[in-house]
Amino acid sequence: MFPLKDDNPLQRTPVVTIALVAVNCLVFLYQITLSSQAQQLFFFRFGLIPIEISHMTDMTAQTPFPVWLSPFTSMFVHADVLHIGGNMLYLWIFGNNVEDYMGRFKFLGFYFLSGLAAVAMFVLLSPESQTPLIGASGAIAGILGAYMVLFPRARVLTLIWIIFIIRLIWLPAVFLLGYWFVIQLIMGASTIGKSDGGGVAWFAHVGGFGFGWLAIRLYRRRNTDPYTTTSSHDDYYNRWH
Repeated sequence: MFPLKDDNPLQRTPVVTIALVAVNCLVFLYQITLSSQAQQLFFFRFGLIPIEISHMTDMTAQTPFPVWLSPFTSMFVHADVLHIGGNMLYLWIFGNNVEDYMGRFKFLGFYFLSGLAAVAMFVLLSPESQTPLIGASGAIAGILGAYMVLFPRARVLTLIWIIFIIRLIWLPAVFLLGYWFVIQLIMGASTIGKSDGGGVAWFAHVGGFGFGWLAIRLYRRRNTDPYTTTSSHDDYYNRWH
């Protein structure tokens, strides 16, 4: 299942979401100007290498870079067009409404905290791995967890492709994102024991999603009027649905 757009209206322009998409795309455009060897060095320099975090030391002398910065820089590095294309599509579809709900500065902090939670999960499960972790998917997974809590009834136009059957269908966000999360768990379980996670850091996605799901529930509880049963943004959403 491949999401294309949602029917969730916005109250304001999602400036931070647009900026994150733009920065990711600019970094990728720079990457593709590099030679194949230079790109590999780029991945090792700015990607997150678990063994460096678990030992808090730079173990790749040929690509020196502050270890403590790599969890942040790794969120802006992508392997190929499909990698960045899929990530940016998910970020745009689901990030703009979460930003709308939280506000720009809180959303930006939430985005990076989700990414750090994803990194922590990956390092915890693969502390000796020397394979760079790259991509914004961990941070975006946190957004998906938040969206599932905030807008479970929002409809998402989804491309469903089963062998030769292709269909476009509107699905509830809770179903689509729940399906996405289950896939991450299944694929993650299948890579247990493999140092590189099978090429995709599935449990990083699980960590990001779990953080986003829990954090937005706590945030929502703190920002709900105690004299009502719904937040102001819930009321706004319900007027449109």
